[in-house]
Amino acid sequence: MAMTDVRKATEQKMLKSIDALKIDLSKVRTGRAHTGLLDHLQVEYYGAMVPISQVANIGLADARTISVQPWEKKLLPAVEKAIRESDLGLNPASQGDMLRVPMPALTEERRRELTKVIKHEGESARVAVRNLRRDANQQLKELLKKKEISEDGERRAQDEIQKLTDKFVADIDRLVGEKEKEIMTV
Repeated sequence: MAMTDVRKATEQKMLKSIDALKIDLSKVRTGRAHTGLLDHLQVEYYGAMVPISQVANIGLADARTISVQPWEKKLLPAVEKAIRESDLGLNPASQGDMLRVPMPALTEERRRELTKVIKHEGESARVAVRNLRRDANQQLKELLKKKEISEDGERRAQDEIQKLTDKFVADIDRLVGEKEKEIMTV
């Protein structure tokens, strides 16, 4: 494995950390409704746990309401229970063969709690990126030990890895800042 391979592999893994952070941040609820909010919820369907999106149509009734229409009427209570018991703090209302899930307005206290969650997600992503830097530097030391690269080459490669790390940590800080601003905006 050459220095460029180490750098490329590290950059790919760091990009995956950023993508994972984006997905995690998209799950943190602002006052607006969006269908992705229910993506991680599961419901029992013929003895197996499956995502709600595989047993129901999920759409937006309006800017603050998600509509959920199970494909089988008998699933309605199970879907309603899954949404109600989730960590999202939502209260679905049954309306015939569909559910309406209104988004409650965010209180100041709830907004502060959500910013803590966002900061925690950001810190986890920063730790992941730093761990990748450590792994890459370890691989470079191995290459040096095997005499596949020179000491100067190792130092240059470590500098590049550090620059990558700084860039991705800055991206994480920017994403976290944007999400915080979005949540604190009433």
